[in-house]
Amino acid sequence: MTDDIEYAPPKVWTWDKANGGRFANINRPIAGPTHEKELPVGKHPIQLYSLGTPNGQKVTIMLEELLALGHNGAEYDAWLIKISDGDQFGSGFVAVNPNSKIPAMVDRSGPKPIRVFESGAMLVYLAEKFGAFLPTDVSARAETLSWLFWQMGAAPFLGGGFGHFYAYAPTKQEYPINRYAMEVKRQLDVLDRRLADNAFVAGSEYTIADMAIWPWYGGLLKGWLYGESATFLSVRDYKNVVRWTEQIFARPAVTRGRKVNRISGDPSSQLHERHDAGDFDTRTQDKIAGAQA
Repeated sequence: MTDDIEYAPPKVWTWDKANGGRFANINRPIAGPTHEKELPVGKHPIQLYSLGTPNGQKVTIMLEELLALGHNGAEYDAWLIKISDGDQFGSGFVAVNPNSKIPAMVDRSGPKPIRVFESGAMLVYLAEKFGAFLPTDVSARAETLSWLFWQMGAAPFLGGGFGHFYAYAPTKQEYPINRYAMEVKRQLDVLDRRLADNAFVAGSEYTIADMAIWPWYGGLLKGWLYGESATFLSVRDYKNVVRWTEQIFARPAVTRGRKVNRISGDPSSQLHERHDAGDFDTRTQDKIAGAQA
C-alpha cells in the first residue's frame, strides 16, 4: 500500500500474516500459548520476566531504586524474554501474563506465589508492598496515580502510533505520521507545562509516576527511540522536560535499571539477565563486551 492508493477495507477483516513491517511476527489476533515452555525460577523473592524496552525498564528501575533505599526484600531475578523469538507465547509466560506482553512478575515471598502483569500494576504493587515512591497523603497519592495512568494511556500513541508509523511500518505515510507526531508533541507540551512548576511529575517528590513516564518520554528526549525522531519532533524545545530527563538520568538506580534485560546498544549498557547486585560489576560488563566483540 502506498500514499496514493486509497485502502478499501473489506467487509470482513481477515489476518494477513505477511503484512510486513518490523515486529509484524510478534502480533496476532488470538491469545494463548503457542508452545509449552516453563519459566525459570531463581533464588530471590521476586522473579521478573522481561525485556529492556521502556515498559520493561519501568519495573527494573523501580526494583533498583527500592534496593538503593535498603529494601532487601526487593532482590530479584530478571530473566530475559526475547519477544522476537516468541518467548512471550510460551505456556509458562502466558500463565503469568495472559496478555503475552512483557514485563511479567511473580512475587514468591509469601506462602503462595502472586502474579502481577502490566507494568503500571507492578509499580503500584511494589510501591504498596515496600511503602515507597507512592505518597500516603490522599491528595499526593491521587496526583501520582493520575500521572501514572496518564502514561499508561498516552504511551501507546507514542510507541504504537508515532513510533510504528515513523520507524517500523513497511511504507512511510504522511497522514499517520502527522497524526501521531501532533499527538506526541501535545503530550510533551503537557509534561513541559507540568514540570515548569514541579521538580517531578507528581510534585516535589520522585515517585512511580516518574519511573513510568521517564523510560518513554525521557528516552525520546535522549534520542534512544525511533531513529531520528528526537530531531523530527524538536524535543529539545521542551526545556522543562529536558531538565527533568537529565535529573532522573543521573540517578544510579536508573542507570542500573536501564541495563537489565537489555539486548541492544553498546554492550556495556547491556545486562541480559540479572540475578545478583554483583552482576553490574564492571568485570561482568567487560565479559559481555568481550563475548559480543
